[in-house]
Amino acid sequence: MAEASRTEIFDVDKESIFKVLSDLESYPDFMTGVEKVEVVERSGDNVKARYDLNMIKKFSYTLDHKLESPDRISWTLDSGDLLSKSDGSWELKDAGNGKTEVTYSINVDFKVKVPGMISKKLVSSNLPSMMKAVQKKAKKA
Repeated sequence: MAEASRTEIFDVDKESIFKVLSDLESYPDFMTGVEKVEVVERSGDNVKARYDLNMIKKFSYTLDHKLESPDRISWTLDSGDLLSKSDGSWELKDAGNGKTEVTYSINVDFKVKVPGMISKKLVSSNLPSMMKAVQKKAKKA
């Protein structure tokens, strides 16, 4: 099992950040390693989406998302070729003056034994650059 969490203050209002994070299909435009995101099913605030990634190796998975505008997006794994578990969330809290406290948390398990160095890269090493990419995209939104 691999877990990671990171909290940063973004100089962007939480509505703009939520808009970027909830536009799942745009992730390949600004998130490194994400090749494609396809919304498979949408029902109100529930969205099922398939992700195709290329991070060290190519792999795919489908997540069930709950969009709780404008404060939270959470997900659980529906299916995947490499993952047996993926639970996580983006939590957005108003930090005043147009700033937002953004917390990304993830907890994953792999179907096969994955060396610690690789699981760390897949789960936590990319967090700072991913957070930076989300903030940059939200500032343009």
